[in-house]
Amino acid sequence: MKRMITSKYIRLFVSALMISPCVAAQGVSAQFKGALDVSLTNTNDMPAWHQQGWGVVRFSDDHQRLNISRFALSTRLDLSSAWSAHAVAQYVPDPNDKIGLTEAYVQYQPLAQGYQLSARFGGFYPRMSLENPALGWSSPYTYHYSGLNAWLGEEVRAFGAEFELKRAARRFRSKHDLSVIGALFKGNDPAGTLVAWRGFVPHDRQSVFNERIGFAPLKSLTWPQLRRQGQYVEPFTEVDGRFGYYLGAHWSYLKRHSVRFYWYDNNGDPAAINYVTKQYAWDTKFWSLAWRTKFNTQTQLIMQAMLGNTAMGPTRGVDNDFYSWFAMVSHTFDDYRFSLRAEQSKVIDKDAWQFDENASFSKGLTMNIQKSLSDKWQLGAELQLIDYEADARLAVGRALGLDEQVWRITAQYKF
Repeated sequence: MKRMITSKYIRLFVSALMISPCVAAQGVSAQFKGALDVSLTNTNDMPAWHQQGWGVVRFSDDHQRLNISRFALSTRLDLSSAWSAHAVAQYVPDPNDKIGLTEAYVQYQPLAQGYQLSARFGGFYPRMSLENPALGWSSPYTYHYSGLNAWLGEEVRAFGAEFELKRAARRFRSKHDLSVIGALFKGNDPAGTLVAWRGFVPHDRQSVFNERIGFAPLKSLTWPQLRRQGQYVEPFTEVDGRFGYYLGAHWSYLKRHSVRFYWYDNNGDPAAINYVTKQYAWDTKFWSLAWRTKFNTQTQLIMQAMLGNTAMGPTRGVDNDFYSWFAMVSHTFDDYRFSLRAEQSKVIDKDAWQFDENASFSKGLTMNIQKSLSDKWQLGAELQLIDYEADARLAVGRALGLDEQVWRITAQYKF
């Protein structure tokens, strides 16, 4: 059934591409943008989490050493002066080649003289990140996202309605832009599964709609209390029939300083389970604070922190606090950009189920340099150092931690 839904989304997306020239001819403008990343990377002999392995490196097979790490196509149809339709399709090569949607929504943004009210309806990312402003929710700074935003790209998406009230600086002859945001959504009940049973890992793999993501074969899933949980997560599914919500505020000063502050609560009922899909509803809530400061036209600092809790089971048998943060400096000179990011994440096991160890810790350092060869072509190299520990590894006789060094050389074509 879920594959049929995915195929339906893809057919609709392809159909939109085919009919858009006709639509444009009728006075509705269409815009298409895309990016193709071809990467050469070192691999790991330990299968990655999405292959239901214990590895924390995205590409683990030798045949993936040279790969298409990302292919994204973004479409916008301007239906009128106030309404527009948006969709982003992405090719995900791992673990099985697939094409799916990461966002698909209709936006309402009428012309305004003072305060402006706008809205989005469909499936979309909450706009928490200042690290991922590029096409298809990618990062222009590094190829691997921070563990914080990598998790948002895996398990967090809103399927519902978002409303924004904005006070634009230029309309009030002010130096300050200010927005308040609120959303109601469904279809994000299992969010928190990977936080508890893997932890935070920096990578650049985004989940598409209706996707199933594997994780390592945990010993705890063989116990009676967790025997109904599958060895995977389907993050964008509805389990308990309840609405979740998030609230946010955006502020910027002279376009030099920007802040985004969010509260997210999926309002999950931790006792609810879908026996067919083997997915629980997780009660996941967190704060997110992102900050960007431009010191000058060449150098900027981007930081983000998250603090929250996630729990599942009738008695909250799995109950974890978590935090994650990163700080990144990015500098441009001539046709080059250099970025350096440090990060740290921790999952704190609070529950009494000793057989299910959820505590994990990760820290990392990422260095990236990119050169623009033309308006369409870019070449870059990245080195990432990851220090990862998870108590669940000890239960299956593995070492507590891993130290990984990941390098990548990427050629990117934009069109």
